[in-house]
This record gives sequence, C-alpha cells and structure tokens, in this order.
Amino acid sequence: MRQDGFNTKPDQDIARYFNEASLPSQQETLGQIVVEILRSGKHINRKTICAKLLVRLELCSCQQQERHYQELIGMLFGRGD
Repeated sequence: MRQDGFNTKPDQDIARYFNEASLPSQQETLGQIVVEILRSGKHINRKTICAKLLVRLELCSCQQQERHYQELIGMLFGRGD
C-alpha cells in the first residue's frame, strides 16, 4: 500500500494533468509525450511522463521552452506557478 500521499489511480492522475494544462501547447506536449511512451511499449505513469519531460528540458534551446517544460513538470507534482 502506498503511503506517500499520491493517488494510486494513474488513469485519474493522467486525466488531471491534461485538465490542468492551461495552454493548448501544454496539452499538445503532454499528448506527444503520451504517444511516445505508448509507442515505446511502456506504461503511462508519473515517472515515465516526468522522465520524458526531463529529457526535453535538457535539450531546450531557449528560455521559453525551459519554462514550458518546467511548468509541466511542476504540474506532475501539484505545484502550479
């Protein structure tokens, strides 16, 4: 049994991430990431989404992109800016 305070229903978590995405570009990014994860045969969960976002954050070429990925990562952990 998990006792870290997180909801144990990943499908609800993923739906919440999409609902919290305020800009169409945030929803598009999350959609692209979910498609990449599914195509790789991995399970969709907070860890795999975060890993993909971190890779994209490392490869950013401008501050706007960095901010975009940092906001999405913050959403994963319930921290809105």
